[in-house]
Amino acid sequence: MTGSPRRTLLATAIALLAAVAPLTSPATAAPRAPAAADAPAALDLTASRAQWIDENTVAWDVRGDAASQELVYAHDGRLALKDGELAGKGQRIRLTPAAGGLTEAQREKYPHLKGYAAFTVDPRDRDRIRHALTGQLVATRSGADGTLLTATGVQTQGILDDLYAATATKASLGPRFRDGRPTLALWAPTAQTVSLELDGKRVAMRRDDTSGVWSVAGPRSWSGKQYRYVVKVWAPSVQKVVTNKVTDPYSTALTADSRRSIAVDLDDPKLAPKGWEQLRKPKAEPLRDAQIQELHVRDFSVEDRTARHPGQYLAFTDTASDGMKHLRELARAGTSYVHLLPAFDIGTIPERAADQAAPDCDLTAPAPDSEEQQACVAKTAAKDAYNWGYDPLHYTVPEGSYASDPEGTRRTVEFRQMVQGLNGSGLRTVMDVVYNHTVASGQADKSVLDKIVPGYYQRLMEDGTVATSTCCANTAPENAMMGKLVVDSLVTWAKEYKVDGFRFDLMGHHPKANILAVRKALDALTPKKDGVDGKKIVLYGEGWNFGEIADDARFVQATQKNMAGTGIATFSDRGRDAVRGGGPFDGDPGVQGFASGLFTDPNASKANGTPAEQKARLLHYQDLIKVALTGNLAAYTFTDSAGRRVKGSEVDYNGAPAGYAAAPGDALSYADAHDNESLYDALAFKLPADTTAAERSRMQVLAMATATLAQGPSLSQAGSDLLRSKSLDRNSYDSGDWFNALHWNCRDGNGFGRGLPPAADNKDKWAYGKPLLASPNLTPGCAEINGTSAAYQDLVRLRATEPAFSLATAGQVQSRLAFPLSGTGAETPGVITMELGDLVVVFNATPEAQRQSVGALKNRPYALHPTQAKGADPVVKSASYERSSGTFSVPARSVAVFKRG
Repeated sequence: MTGSPRRTLLATAIALLAAVAPLTSPATAAPRAPAAADAPAALDLTASRAQWIDENTVAWDVRGDAASQELVYAHDGRLALKDGELAGKGQRIRLTPAAGGLTEAQREKYPHLKGYAAFTVDPRDRDRIRHALTGQLVATRSGADGTLLTATGVQTQGILDDLYAATATKASLGPRFRDGRPTLALWAPTAQTVSLELDGKRVAMRRDDTSGVWSVAGPRSWSGKQYRYVVKVWAPSVQKVVTNKVTDPYSTALTADSRRSIAVDLDDPKLAPKGWEQLRKPKAEPLRDAQIQELHVRDFSVEDRTARHPGQYLAFTDTASDGMKHLRELARAGTSYVHLLPAFDIGTIPERAADQAAPDCDLTAPAPDSEEQQACVAKTAAKDAYNWGYDPLHYTVPEGSYASDPEGTRRTVEFRQMVQGLNGSGLRTVMDVVYNHTVASGQADKSVLDKIVPGYYQRLMEDGTVATSTCCANTAPENAMMGKLVVDSLVTWAKEYKVDGFRFDLMGHHPKANILAVRKALDALTPKKDGVDGKKIVLYGEGWNFGEIADDARFVQATQKNMAGTGIATFSDRGRDAVRGGGPFDGDPGVQGFASGLFTDPNASKANGTPAEQKARLLHYQDLIKVALTGNLAAYTFTDSAGRRVKGSEVDYNGAPAGYAAAPGDALSYADAHDNESLYDALAFKLPADTTAAERSRMQVLAMATATLAQGPSLSQAGSDLLRSKSLDRNSYDSGDWFNALHWNCRDGNGFGRGLPPAADNKDKWAYGKPLLASPNLTPGCAEINGTSAAYQDLVRLRATEPAFSLATAGQVQSRLAFPLSGTGAETPGVITMELGDLVVVFNATPEAQRQSVGALKNRPYALHPTQAKGADPVVKSASYERSSGTFSVPARSVAVFKRG
């Protein structure tokens, strides 16, 4: 999971859930039946408990009889409750109870409303529906004596789709140009009026009653002009009719800090850097072969003294910088993609350098375990130039703070130059996209969508409040026009910016149908027609299952289990947790795993249990890693550590199936990402305190190897191959450059020992971290940093050149991949031996050399793989094979790959 200010709230919620069931990914919480104290007020216009789901039907969670039911609407928004009665001038639409409630089709479309009563709109009043939707709406029930029994606001997202979606989803929205002349179009079906504010004047816009789209055509002189829409609309969040001046949700360019949209044609040759039209891309790898580096634009270069454009898009054009040299090394080894953390318009960073705050103290002076650094960073965190960026303000404009000038179109040109720079270095570009929430909603300053069609683009709870399970204001891509915005935005990034892939934040909060619609739209892009081959664009995301939509409560979600077989990958936490140990929200961060010494090199933490408990957990972790090495295949069968023949789906992962994939490429493996502690920091907490820097380096490579050498794609946080540390910060979304910056030159260290991490998310772990930050064992030198990277690159190179790591089907994996020593007899705790076609891979996570005898391979000619035999790691070169007994000998804390001659 990823985030911004939401991170603390979301992490806290998950931690509370984990206290009940120890999950390591967002947990599924069953809906709680309201207690008597929770019963909603019968008369409350600030809530919206009735839902108008289609032209004929209102769904309402009410019980008991009433003499009459009505929808009352008022354009002036002055309906109010006074002395138990509805006051104000309004017009009425009659409702009749529908026998049997919602129809089967309606229950299937709105499963969360299946227990609601249904009311039918009187046919005589249906000609007033469109008019009614442009004002305040109240649903009422009255007794035979006229007493008002129930009154509530009305949610309208369902009927808006029913009335307008068929036409509106085909409309072209935002600025469009033809022969240099712009047309501006905005979907605002509930607005009473919409006009265009441009050049200090208001220009009337025309409404299309079929689609609900307002539009206006202008002269060529409008090109490059700043504009906003002026929208008069009923706003339930403030219970009044408001006139909002709001930017275009389909903006293609913005002024600094997103104050105004700019009418820009992205096809204008002036916005194309030299060579843009002829851009040659590196070879496209199938998703199952993707080796991905996850990278933050600012982290990449802000402290790179060799970069000419620190912290900017243009740093990726600095071909002589240390950072770009390192990326080219990774590309030559076989890394295929750079995944950029959010680079769309972000709502939490001042875009002008002059407006950005910076720590006003000497951060280098305090001790490595001091509280002073984090305190100084925290003072300016809200106004500095740093944020991960999971705070979308405008979805389809590059973030301005990464541009040399945030005003106007420099950001467009420079984003394109960044893509050119990465492509020219042999790397395709993936963009992290966040369509599951907005930075704000309602009438808040940074709300956009909800100021235009209130209550539509945001997902609403049963009472009409905005859902915040992602910690911010959730969006509703299940609604047609939010789903369209997702598709349209991604097509723009693909066509106009030549982005090669997309990673979806909290993809499980999207309907599966929405993500498949994205895939279909991208597949339709062709080099001849669009300048890009959409079929080669990769898609993957976080398929976590939690929140108000958990377990397909409102729609079939784009979760891990549901996306299997679609060709769209989901992050797999199974191998990650087994390799690292424990989970992201453990009270004691010393809980060990396969690559952090569980049982074989125990630390002092009592949370690990007795030796017998450690051994049992380690062997189960090894089963989880074996499933991960198959690509998390559900149907793959093998012998588990208890000697049972099981499928991947039958191996337990905190109560869920470990294996869920249908084919290699459905699951993405990783040992670390921007969320939670970096791999080095996790191992710092978990390995015994006296573990040397050299030994830590070897365990880092071993942990990364479990993802790199698995079937299917793998991702690594940039800098992990250089032992990247964030000084133990488990949530560095707003921790500034001090804790986040990448250090490409080993003489600058790896980021460890920069003080205790920020208190807001880490203070409860300070007692564990303080002695570590002061320990010389955890400060690696150039030998360890460069050695780790070189050994990792050997593994990436080996994976990229051996076809056995790129099996295309589950059947091929079943027939060619095996774990010959699994079971109760020959399995060694802390060692996994994998046979893969002509290869044998031994992961030895123990502190001693290990011998693995595979009788079935006796007398076959194996030798250490040439890539490792001639590679950078001197220790692994001592690995050997004894042909007469079929025994593979592997040094401590090493992964060795043997090849049959």
